[in-house]
Amino acid sequence: MAVIPWTLVSVAWFLILQPAQAEDSRAPDPLFQSDEVLNVRIVAPLSTLLSERPFEEELPAKFQYTDAAGLDVEFDIKLRTRGKFRRQKHICKFPPLRLNFKTSQTKNTLFHKQDKIKLVTHCQRTARYMQVLLREYLAYRILNVMTNASYNVRLLQITYVDAEEKRRDDVRYGFVIEHKDRLAKRLDKALLEIPGTRVSALNSEYTNLISVYHYLIGNTDFSMIKAAPGRPCCHNHVLFGNEDELIYAIPYDFDQSGLVNAPHAGPNERFRLRNVRQRLYRGRCVNNKQLPATFTGFNAKRETITALINDFEIFSKRSGKRMLDYLEDFYKAIGSERQVNSAFIKKCI
Repeated sequence: MAVIPWTLVSVAWFLILQPAQAEDSRAPDPLFQSDEVLNVRIVAPLSTLLSERPFEEELPAKFQYTDAAGLDVEFDIKLRTRGKFRRQKHICKFPPLRLNFKTSQTKNTLFHKQDKIKLVTHCQRTARYMQVLLREYLAYRILNVMTNASYNVRLLQITYVDAEEKRRDDVRYGFVIEHKDRLAKRLDKALLEIPGTRVSALNSEYTNLISVYHYLIGNTDFSMIKAAPGRPCCHNHVLFGNEDELIYAIPYDFDQSGLVNAPHAGPNERFRLRNVRQRLYRGRCVNNKQLPATFTGFNAKRETITALINDFEIFSKRSGKRMLDYLEDFYKAIGSERQVNSAFIKKCI
């Protein structure tokens, strides 16, 4: 490669870094130690929830599932809507939720150490939106393949029961996301709630991996160093780090990406993209020297990522094929010197 040569040093960096990341990460909480779909029931005042969409007030609910021993488990929980964009009624008929568990009830269960966790819901009651949700779930899983420094997720098949008896029972997929406090504990890093940071304060190897990952999924809806006024840094990233260490900006929320391709998604106007499927690299030029090693890492995990999609039986054939085609375009780009120079080197910021 003319601009950034592939060197033995960069390949060695990748081979050395991967075991180190694994050793530095503790075992996930029980909820996230399996990829099997978990069947649950949520009994809640859904009519009130969907009409009023409470953001501060929490509503009482029951959370039920059957454990591995075949025993029925029930928790008293509270829930509310969350988010900003998908909480709007004209965007999602069923908004994202936050589930608030009582840790005194969850001790020694599958939900041990879970407190307040995010639930990503189906948004709209259509087959198309079900596939959208599954693609966003797999977007998280792809990042899990690349690095332990990522949010774990667990897919649920949820039976929603309206405690007010105004709506019929409804069975939908959803997924829960590891809480940021539990992620910090797993990585043995502090959660940094600061207004902003600098590129020079970020771990360059990890930052470049995440930048290339955003390109893989076609995501431009993020910032690793800035946040909206009055909010902790950063936009769709959370910062983790210890004193005298470089910071990890770990991403979440991928519904605006091309890989997910949600009907409600649209490209940021300032980037002048045709649609969310058009990729744009937003990695930092100062980290360009990391690109060869980063590409080596993605190539090493290609079969695993492809198998993750191929083996996901819940997908429709069309959805799986479109996801694989989108992935193939990414691998063509990082395997071509010309495309690396045009799509990465010349587009970095």
